[in-house]
Amino acid sequence: MQTMKAALVETQDGPFRLLDIPRPVAGPGQVLVRIKASGINPLDAKIRAAAAAHARQPLPAILGLDMAGVVEAVGAGVTAFRPGDEVYGMVGGVGGHQGTLAEYVAADARLLALKPANLTMREAAVMPLVAITAWEGLVDRMKVQAGQTLLVQGGAGGVGHMAVQIGRAFSADVYATAGANKTHYLRSIGATPIDYAAETVDEYVARLTGGAGFDLVYDTGGGAILDDAFKAVKKFGHVASSLGWGSHALAPLSFKAATYSGVFTLAPLLTGEGGSAHGEILRRVAALVETGKLLPRLDPHLYTLDTVALAHEAMLNGAAVGKIAVAIE
Repeated sequence: MQTMKAALVETQDGPFRLLDIPRPVAGPGQVLVRIKASGINPLDAKIRAAAAAHARQPLPAILGLDMAGVVEAVGAGVTAFRPGDEVYGMVGGVGGHQGTLAEYVAADARLLALKPANLTMREAAVMPLVAITAWEGLVDRMKVQAGQTLLVQGGAGGVGHMAVQIGRAFSADVYATAGANKTHYLRSIGATPIDYAAETVDEYVARLTGGAGFDLVYDTGGGAILDDAFKAVKKFGHVASSLGWGSHALAPLSFKAATYSGVFTLAPLLTGEGGSAHGEILRRVAALVETGKLLPRLDPHLYTLDTVALAHEAMLNGAAVGKIAVAIE
């Protein structure tokens, strides 16, 4: 029996244990990928803390949703990939599926796409969850178009920095909220920055839109930020949110005859439905990356399976500058 190394969390907030476990085999419709890098996301920490019931990933578990790697073998019925292909995707870590903090994963081929040729494995590994989430909100739900005004709340975050760049790629006029220390970065990716601590929603809506509001608002923070989105959208506009937690008064939205859409990127992994849509999104994302219209912000620190606990610590304490990848060699 062939084995692989994997980082396992066995108990709530427990340590990562590096173990040798059986290597998976590609079943029908699956691709066996030799993982080169695993992307770290806040959801991983919530699962580790047993605070993400919606992810349906009981402990003990191998965490990690995102990865980039090389195809080792393909299962029956797979024709889109062959051994040696470099691929990326959001392939596990929820719904009882093995996560990506391991040397190999047997992934649903529908969830994969060829890795953007101009990205490193670490850069590609941090993209799938946030790029798919941004795309589903902007393109699939809100149908972003050239000339529209788009407000991205939390524009320097993981989903946010993808949403800003995708909005710009579709020729929208993009605005983004963030702290004052992130305004330079937002300008560098094409957004007009808004310091959320310096202005109220009413103030920046008045200053930037003459009080009319934005055509589209993408909320990446949830809670009170989603309530702000309902205030910021214009009449007949559209709000999308990737974090629609809590109770919210819909009157501010309804009085504008505006529309709300929720985004739940985990659905294909939890239900087995819609996986091909994720693969298609990643193919279109790769095309934008290869033409220079979309780039991930990667934290420069190098982490490995031996130091994955430090990677999680950096994410939780806000020390990371960009998204974190764990190199797996």
